Amino acid sequence: MFDEEKPRPVGEIVLGEDLYDFSVEDLTKRIDALREEITRIEAARDEKRRGLDAASAIFGKS
Repeated sequence: MFDEEKPRPVGEIVLGEDLYDFSVEDLTKRIDALREEITRIEAARDEKRRGLDAASAIFGKS
């Protein structure tokens, strides 16, 4: 079988992708999606930080 690029799922964001062919509306949607993803990642980071802080309080820092 030939090595072919897999079709990208609709709406998938690729960092560094050429933005020339995107409409203003598409770019706005992309910005909104990235902001939501940043919020989600920050929440995950904060939850992990709280867990690490709790463990450090119990077991002390290494």
